[in-house]
Amino acid sequence: MSQSDLDRAANGGGGGWSRLISPATATAIGALALLGPFAALALAILIDRQSSGSTTAIAAYPLFGLTFAAVGIVVARRQPRNPVGWLLLATSLAMTVGTLAPEYAYLDYTDNHGGLPFGPVAVLFSQAWVYAFMLLPLIVVLFPAGRLGSRWRWPLRLYLAAIVVYVAGTFNVAIVALSLRMPVDKGGNLAGSGDPHGSAAWFGPVEDAITLGFGVFCVAAVVYQVVSFRRSQNDERQQLKWLGAGGATAIVVLFTTMIWSSAPAFVGDVLLPIALTALPISIGVGILRFRLYEIDRLVSRTLAYALLTGLLVGTFIGLVALTTDTLALSGRVGVAASTLVAAALFNPLRVRIQRLVDRRFNRARYDAEATVAAFTARLRDAVEIDAIRTDLLDAVNRAVQPTHASIWIKP
Repeated sequence: MSQSDLDRAANGGGGGWSRLISPATATAIGALALLGPFAALALAILIDRQSSGSTTAIAAYPLFGLTFAAVGIVVARRQPRNPVGWLLLATSLAMTVGTLAPEYAYLDYTDNHGGLPFGPVAVLFSQAWVYAFMLLPLIVVLFPAGRLGSRWRWPLRLYLAAIVVYVAGTFNVAIVALSLRMPVDKGGNLAGSGDPHGSAAWFGPVEDAITLGFGVFCVAAVVYQVVSFRRSQNDERQQLKWLGAGGATAIVVLFTTMIWSSAPAFVGDVLLPIALTALPISIGVGILRFRLYEIDRLVSRTLAYALLTGLLVGTFIGLVALTTDTLALSGRVGVAASTLVAAALFNPLRVRIQRLVDRRFNRARYDAEATVAAFTARLRDAVEIDAIRTDLLDAVNRAVQPTHASIWIKP
């Protein structure tokens, strides 16, 4: 196919391909992706086994699939030729199928001895949740326009080939597991997935190599976007800020649950799935360019209140220790005194920390406040009305950057 043919297909002359990626298709796939988490939730509650996890976990994890599906529908309908929207939908479907399939397979082979319809199909797709995570670096590297330079052509093809091999390997393991009386265990894990044997023995070392490649591709995707951010300007820079904020939120909480082995169940059951929803939301805002410049204020406020909370908690704990241990006051008196001091420090600390954070992360607001303060200082000594008018217009233009500004002076 020539380049002209490709351009004509991209502009709507692709016939069946254009109809395939239409908004109607996005809506149909999105409807399935939205309904899937509720089916998985109902099935998990129906089985009600100990390995299904806590009630909070069962209720919170569908948020992952629902958020990816909702954002995917909007992006795919608004920009059907941008692959990011379709990848968001595919991620939601893979996570939903990977959650629903092992539950259904366990119910089938435990209570019905393989008598339910589509039991073998559920076993085949019991590892589909892994496919969802393998799609995430593709979403990151293709953000926001869905295109890459020629240098990324072969790395992208190799990674897609690795995904295909991984899917084939998990299917092979599932086929071997189907020969067993119980192809999935109580946790919904595929029998033999940890140590493939028989005709699937080849998948063991291949899986390790693909896992390593997955990590390398993830790092490369992040580096690519960091370099793109350094070279970007204006709207593109704000889009990448949204991606970075959402990705950082998800990664920080994910690594916290992985490293902090004694973390409360709330962190892994509720906080992690909620944090993971930050990634699709930030991607949707970035691609649709909806309130792009709100990210500076969002980041500055988040950092400011996180630092403020840490300082107040540290101050409170230190004062409690000082009043109860050093000054030998009663526990209630020490706690009350520490609370009053922390409350008194709240507003002064908040103002100072917000200014420091704005100076680094929300420069537009910091510069606007500095412009207004400088204008106020000059206004005290100004006497010429024309000079005041010119100075006021200049301050307004530099502070809020309006498309048009004028002053009407009543005689």
